This record gives sequence, C-alpha cells and structure tokens, in this order.
Amino acid sequence: MRVALGSDHAGYDLKALVATTLADWGHEVVDLGTDSAETSVDYPDFGAAVGRCVTSGGADLGVAVCGTGIGISIAANKVVGVRAAVVHDVTSARFAREHNHANVLCLGARLTGPAVALDAVAAWLNATPSGGRHVARIAKIDALDEHLEEER
Repeated sequence: MRVALGSDHAGYDLKALVATTLADWGHEVVDLGTDSAETSVDYPDFGAAVGRCVTSGGADLGVAVCGTGIGISIAANKVVGVRAAVVHDVTSARFAREHNHANVLCLGARLTGPAVALDAVAAWLNATPSGGRHVARIAKIDALDEHLEEER
C-alpha cells in the first residue's frame, strides 16, 4: 500500500517514526514533508498536501501529524473527497476506518505517545471499511462535498 505522510514541525519526529515503521511493514511511503522539527511551518500546507495526494491517486491512504492533530485534520478535510479523522488510540483509529471510511489518519504528536500512535496506525491500516448503515452515512458526507463544489 502507498501511504502519504505529512506534518508540521511539531509533528515531524512522530511522522519520521511512522514513515520508518510503515516502510518496515512493507508499505511504500510518500513523504510530503516537512523535513525538520527546527523550522516552524504551517500545518494547513501539509494537511492539504496529504489530502490532495490521496484524492489524486498518488497514495491509497494518508497520515498527517501536527501538535494536536486537529489543525492538520481541518486542513485535510477541506480537500474534496478526504475523510480525515483525528485519533488518539487503537479503538478510535479502527472505528475511523470501519465506520467513517477515513482515508487520512491524523495524529497529535503532543498528545499521543509514539507506541500508541504506531498501534493506532496499524489498527487503522488493518481495518476494513464497513458496509451496511455506514455506507448511507458516507454517501451523505460525499453529498456535502458535492454541495461545496456547487457553491464554488
């Protein structure tokens, strides 16, 4: 699987760990930056880059990291077709994929420790989007994207 990664400076160290781990697990990593924790950068740039990479087919899924996971998820969700979810543990990661069909996982490097973050990434990658009632709900989310496109 090809996974796009992006982070701001606050998320850089966790992003680097996730990148190495994904590669160790046999996944192809598309690292969209940032390349250092030393220089302050803006999380919207990297959240949008991950979202665009996923929706364009450059990656199957994406992982985005900032200090809390919140800002980068908001930015990623502005890209039509992205369903980015901030997760804090294995359970929220699994449900994000199963129930919400999340195609971008967002982590808060200042809130989630490395071991928990890696377990969450594994749970998310191994989860399968559920059918049933969840399909109708995802269709409603997709319709919101269509409505936004019409407004533009």
